[in-house]
Amino acid sequence: MPYNKNKQQAFQAAEQGMKQVTDAYLQVEKNSASYGSQLKHLKQEVNEAYEQIQNALEVASENERERLQQFEGDLAQIVYEVNNDE
Repeated sequence: MPYNKNKQQAFQAAEQGMKQVTDAYLQVEKNSASYGSQLKHLKQEVNEAYEQIQNALEVASENERERLQQFEGDLAQIVYEVNNDE
């Protein structure tokens, strides 16, 4: 049973990481005086979420794998939007 618990914990960590990325992304204000620190925080959250997703993919079921790959796509989209928001 520990294996299943670890699978579940890994997936939940990836879900939580995505929530934190989304929250950080929604707080970024381009014209804010703290824009640089907001971006730094977002980058940190993205990196942590990506690592959590990679860890979860190692033990994921097929259903979880699909969702985790969707998370990866969502992360890529957020990074793309931030990098191209001129």
